[in-house]
Amino acid sequence: MNSSTGQYVLWAPPGSPPLPQGPGLGLASSGSDDAPRTSNSTLVHELKSTFEACFASLIIQEYWKDALEKKHLTKLRHWQQMLENINVQHKKPAEFPQGSLAYLEQVSTNIPAPLKQT
Repeated sequence: MNSSTGQYVLWAPPGSPPLPQGPGLGLASSGSDDAPRTSNSTLVHELKSTFEACFASLIIQEYWKDALEKKHLTKLRHWQQMLENINVQHKKPAEFPQGSLAYLEQVSTNIPAPLKQT
């Protein structure tokens, strides 16, 4: 709460999407801090205004938390897919024996042996 103006100040990251609007989300001033409290209705009004401001702040914080959560989940899914792709690429070469003669040995097993002439 900004003590000099009696208003709530909400923080939003620069370049962020607009804040949600709607009934119950407007920020109400709690009134002047210098005004004397002469009746219960003034106190009730101040409490109601403070409650509405706090509730609006909670709604906005929940909105930003959800947006940040979605952003990070999207990034995590992207990196998970990249890791899976890399893992698959590394498994393919392992299927074949390594070495310069390995390919020839593998291919030569499919060639029939010459028949002995008698």
